[in-house]
Amino acid sequence: MKTMNFMKFRHVATILSLTLLVISLAAIAMRGLNLGLDFTGGTLLEVQYETPVPIEGISAVLNNAGYRDVTVQNFGSETDVLVRMSESFRDDLGGEVLGLLQADSTGNQLTLLRSEFVGANVGEELRDQGGMALLLALAVVMIYVAARFQFKFSVGAVMSLFHDVIIIIGMFALFQWEFDLTVMAALLAVIGYSLNDTIVVDDRIRENFRILREGDSTYIINESLTQTLDRTLMTSATTALVVLALMLFGGDMIHNFSVAMMIGLVVGTYSSIYISANILLAMNISREDLMPPELEEIDDRP
Repeated sequence: MKTMNFMKFRHVATILSLTLLVISLAAIAMRGLNLGLDFTGGTLLEVQYETPVPIEGISAVLNNAGYRDVTVQNFGSETDVLVRMSESFRDDLGGEVLGLLQADSTGNQLTLLRSEFVGANVGEELRDQGGMALLLALAVVMIYVAARFQFKFSVGAVMSLFHDVIIIIGMFALFQWEFDLTVMAALLAVIGYSLNDTIVVDDRIRENFRILREGDSTYIINESLTQTLDRTLMTSATTALVVLALMLFGGDMIHNFSVAMMIGLVVGTYSSIYISANILLAMNISREDLMPPELEEIDDRP
């Protein structure tokens, strides 16, 4: 297979990545995240209908009644409905909502299965712990890659993951999609996916630096990326098909998770090729960095 000159476009890729990062950081700073009930606190109700009803009608009834930040979605089946709202919890809230929905659903029997309150303090704790989990994951990745490969590889891997996470969060801030715990889970999943892809590429780069006797660093990295391209594209394509199915048929409960995963697949595949390898070239990776240390000769003469 002919070696593809990926690094020919590394400066263009750098400009593209910096542009996306600036847009993402600006969106986070200026618009902020549209935090879901998991983080802001509020009331959660689960209602079971005897026969399926359109969730748009349920949402319209509750919004017209004056409830704030109402989210309605099917939960498990078409007759089970999950209602989230920022309304403060009170003992009669479940019965009040059930009465409104019953009045709007003549001839359809309703049952209130649960009524729960998620406090703001709990939401803040979940947000802080989720953020710490992301930072800890990046720190562990840096230690692992530095131990397995070399320090320059660890910088490239962590910057690649940082690039992916910031862009995903930035897209949610820019378009004001709801950011909840499922999105946080998607961020951790993207870190694992992107890291696996980067490790495969880094392993081939290290191997080629040791076995190829001709060519400079740019040629060796291009050769390594070409050799792993089929594997990268096949993995990304098959994973994207699964995520696309979740987006189309998984329902509202995991829709934001699927959106975050799809963005992560695209930027993760891109960063495995252009961010990590680009940083290796910027840090002047060479054969000398990857050669095993020479063993000192032991003088056994008396």
